[in-house]
Amino acid sequence: MLPRVGGEQRVVARAPGRVNLIGEHTDYNDGLCLAFAIEQGVTVTAELRDGDEVVAEALDVGEHDRFPLADPAPVSGWRAFVRGAVAELRAAGHPVPAAALTMTGDVPRGSGLSSSAALEVALTLALLGLAGVREPDRLALAKLCSRVENDWVGAQTGLLDQISSLFGREGHALRLDVAALSIEPVPLDLGDWSLVTVDSGASHDLAEGGYNERRAECRAACEALGIASLREARAEDVARLPAPLDRRVRHVLTENARVEETVAALAAEDLDATGRLLDGSHASLRDDYEASVPEVEAAVERMKAAGAAGARMVGGGFGGHVLALLPPGVAPPEDALAVAPGPGARLLD
Repeated sequence: MLPRVGGEQRVVARAPGRVNLIGEHTDYNDGLCLAFAIEQGVTVTAELRDGDEVVAEALDVGEHDRFPLADPAPVSGWRAFVRGAVAELRAAGHPVPAAALTMTGDVPRGSGLSSSAALEVALTLALLGLAGVREPDRLALAKLCSRVENDWVGAQTGLLDQISSLFGREGHALRLDVAALSIEPVPLDLGDWSLVTVDSGASHDLAEGGYNERRAECRAACEALGIASLREARAEDVARLPAPLDRRVRHVLTENARVEETVAALAAEDLDATGRLLDGSHASLRDDYEASVPEVEAAVERMKAAGAAGARMVGGGFGGHVLALLPPGVAPPEDALAVAPGPGARLLD
């Protein structure tokens, strides 16, 4: 075993997934989001090893990887996250040592609950901890993890998922203003109400699905309007755009407004209003952003029929889970996953 030089022999990091209560497809448009970290997440154990290689094992799928520390070649699948995390940390000047990594998680993959960000964050925290950095600059780390997802995995996501995982706070959602990069804790006191997610049965892949296409459409809308991001767009701009760009911009504008309305509803302890806002978000995602699929629609209808005050697709869309807000006395379906705001990413030892 290598001697310790400023770091640790073994580090365990845990990073949560997240539920985006409202504010979908707004983060990469410099908009507003309201999300919270959840209990389910990813755990990475990192141990120092001899040599100049990283070896990695994904316990949940029984697969391995091995690559040179100094030159991790691009690959696909879960290995891209590991190699990207190592490469981006080294590019940022962090002294990443040769390591053995093992990964396991209990957040459903392809669900819209951000298993990808949980993996990125847990990997980078574990590798930094192994190098002796126990509390990094979390905003800088969120940006680094986003580069892993954008440049190594190929999904053009924003910062919502990484910030939610890194800054999660028990009992609170986070109001994220991406343009200002400001994070405001918002108490999420549900009382006898509950939030659950159900699997639509349609898994999504952000890198291969419609997610990147939507991002490209938003960039095209900005170019047409002569603005840097859709945060600068105004309601009157919608009529200036051809279809479908007009609908994409309308969704972003109305979704930003729904975030503010939800923050106000939570402050007033008006969960009925919160449910209506979830319904409004889903309708906009379905009709204006066209990010739904039949399986998602069926899941939303099932939750509404079961008594949900509001239900919507959650995450990047095109499949994944549906989020539902259940009033007191409404029992969740047997296949539902209860979600509640929990703590952010951390080292366990």
